[in-house]
Amino acid sequence: MNWAARMVGGRFHYGWIVVAVVFLVLLAAAGTRATPSVLMVPLEHQFGWSRATISLAISVNIALYGLMGPFAAAAMQRFGVRPTLLLALGTMAAGVALSALMTHPWQMILIWGVMVGGATGVAALSLSATVVTRWFTTHRGLAMGVLTASSATGQLVFLPFLAAIAQKHGWQPVVLVVAVAAAVVLPLVAFLLPERPASMQLRPYGEPHDAPIVPPAAQQNPIKLAFGALTSASRTRDFWLLFFSFFICGASTNGYVGTHLIAMCGDYGMTEVQGASLLATMGIFDLFGTTLSGWLSDRFNARVLLFWYYGLRGLSLIYLPHAFGIDFFGLPIFAVFYGLDWIATVPPTVRLATDVYGKERAPIIFGWVVAGHQLGAAFAAFGAGLLRSSLGTYTVASMISGGLCLVASLLVLRINRGPRAVGVQTA
Repeated sequence: MNWAARMVGGRFHYGWIVVAVVFLVLLAAAGTRATPSVLMVPLEHQFGWSRATISLAISVNIALYGLMGPFAAAAMQRFGVRPTLLLALGTMAAGVALSALMTHPWQMILIWGVMVGGATGVAALSLSATVVTRWFTTHRGLAMGVLTASSATGQLVFLPFLAAIAQKHGWQPVVLVVAVAAAVVLPLVAFLLPERPASMQLRPYGEPHDAPIVPPAAQQNPIKLAFGALTSASRTRDFWLLFFSFFICGASTNGYVGTHLIAMCGDYGMTEVQGASLLATMGIFDLFGTTLSGWLSDRFNARVLLFWYYGLRGLSLIYLPHAFGIDFFGLPIFAVFYGLDWIATVPPTVRLATDVYGKERAPIIFGWVVAGHQLGAAFAAFGAGLLRSSLGTYTVASMISGGLCLVASLLVLRINRGPRAVGVQTA
């Protein structure tokens, strides 16, 4: 890959090329994760599956996506970022393509829940944290904000297009398009993603020119590494505050709005394309909001930023059921307000994790925090489906999600307030 470094020359640091490649990987993974929300209504109509049944498969997907995070981060340290990512992308593309043949609910649970959920868990926030902490000494918040925003851009690029295909041609062509998109990024990873700056005789971005080039750390068993990080971190209060606040973050974003908003719009007479377009609009604003959040995280108190993010998100979710009754301005106001805040929580959360646990351990510990995020998302995806099936409306689910966000806004104020975490190695 030295040829790529020579092409870049001294014009800018190769770390930004790495960010661009990982951005495209996360873009494809985000489109894959968003696909089940487009499939929900077509599968309900074709096979007669209940929304709760489909939500179960989605919740398994979301849970495995999160639980893979710490093991993926540990595997990247043991086997390397590129081999781990190539295996995950190949599995993801194959699983999505295979789902075009499914005819029974257990097949959706196995393919979309287990196979795709586990693969997308590698191309996730723990990948972003690993890349950012390896390649950047300064501007980490900005780089993390850009990578996190790829989830929003994935919805922007994929959802309206996929919804239009589903509406005109059915759901099978949708999964084939997504499988091709996942396969396209494989050669980019193979040829343009080096392991770390030292492998190209570079220093991390922002590192002094006279700083030594640090060789790779000694390789360890990834399972032992992941559970060792969890054991040490779980003895600290900050870990549980990060974990449960991110649990609420997942419940109020991917799990509820990301999974159910298109179906919720259908309850109010809107088409799937209109619902997907609303999500895409939110994705546009989140692209700016999350990138700005990364910039702010480099400059301001991360706890205070998270307090405002969670508080404003809670108010927007409490407002959501009323938005459908307000002509013209109701939903656009929600899309802007909620969209700017959707996953803006990630950069300050990564900063807090790095401040408490150190840059070497932080990606793995953050992987466990992301597991909490996705467990919350799985809880909300399945729970909201059950509430909708039993009550015939999503209003109660919206109020619960909003209330949980207000609780999270108070929890985050206690993170990293005492002495530095003890018993957690930072080397």
